[in-house]
Amino acid sequence: MKNKVMGILLAGAMLLAATACTKEEVITPDPPEPVVKEDPVEPGPNITDAVVTDPDETPVIEERTVVDGKKQSYLTGEWKDEAVVDRRPMAVMIPDNKPALPQYGISKASVIFEAPMEAYECTRLMAILEDYDELDHIGPVRSARLYFMEYSLPYDAIYCNWGIALVPGAKELINSDRIHNISQAVEGIDNPSQEAFDRDQERKDLGYSLEFTGIMTIDGYNAALDRMGYRKTHDDLFEQPFIFAQEGYISGYSEMPDAKTIYPGGKQGQGGYGQTSPYFVYNETDHLYHRYQLNEPQIDEYNNEELTCRNVIFLVTVGDRYNENTGYLWFSVKGSDSMAGGPAFFFTEGKSIEGYWLKDETDDGAYHYYDKQNNEIIFNQGKTWVCLINNSFFESIVIE
Repeated sequence: MKNKVMGILLAGAMLLAATACTKEEVITPDPPEPVVKEDPVEPGPNITDAVVTDPDETPVIEERTVVDGKKQSYLTGEWKDEAVVDRRPMAVMIPDNKPALPQYGISKASVIFEAPMEAYECTRLMAILEDYDELDHIGPVRSARLYFMEYSLPYDAIYCNWGIALVPGAKELINSDRIHNISQAVEGIDNPSQEAFDRDQERKDLGYSLEFTGIMTIDGYNAALDRMGYRKTHDDLFEQPFIFAQEGYISGYSEMPDAKTIYPGGKQGQGGYGQTSPYFVYNETDHLYHRYQLNEPQIDEYNNEELTCRNVIFLVTVGDRYNENTGYLWFSVKGSDSMAGGPAFFFTEGKSIEGYWLKDETDDGAYHYYDKQNNEIIFNQGKTWVCLINNSFFESIVIE
């Protein structure tokens, strides 16, 4: 009888781990009031003294060199410790449901992917971190989706998750040699790394729903990395995901339309962006886009600061539900049958550049970003936020 009860409890836990968009009937306490900086973030020296140029006159980072133990990041273009730049980043699944907020450690991400979840009810984030040594943990951590796994591959990232949606191809990919994963022990994971995960006792005490209390500790992650024997540094096949302006320059796009406030799902949050209705506001003082949702700044609990980024991408592709029973979504990471890519909007320095994206032919190949004149986009040094948008909701995008 005891074994039967334990089996029921385990099955329930696995089901909970795979659940995505929690409805509003899940009651959680309000998180502590965040401390929002009244003044914008101070611009760095490469911004303050930078020369603003049009893209065709902007020198870009090409070969990386080591100077005083530092190297320019493949993910941000900024100077960081050589060991940080050369190591493989982690790609951590983070919920963005209202009852899960605030997240912890997300401001340390160099790149954030955001994509709709079940039945277009909410979004989930994949935080790609290379510079995480200051953290003791990151979270809450949630379950994998096939399209997030596939988007992590060109970054040569270690994919980190607690749970997985068992849609066609997901179990096969996460257990294959194509992807290196640090995953909690749930159904569908053949080689779990339980030592990397824990529960946040403070969140449990505050009454957060159990699915929003799972965290990944950095010490546990490093221990799991050692035990799994994964390669820790980029290999020769790795290709930088973005082209960045060289230090001392700003890619200005002066002829392009202004983009001071941008809404990936429109002001009503269409296409899966409705639960939090996120948007980005450009600040001319710090040259950053500040992330808002639920009509207030999005805050990292780690440092009580607003989330900001230098570049934003609205990446449009085809997608739909697998079926009406589960509401699970799929998105094409290779575009449509007629084009190995799709439309895109790029935002940097308060400007909007309409263009498109293309993907290399190989399954794990890099993505490339172009304007309408077929010139590759030159991004400015700093963090990048990528919003995945179903082409059915293309017209919902609002740029002001």
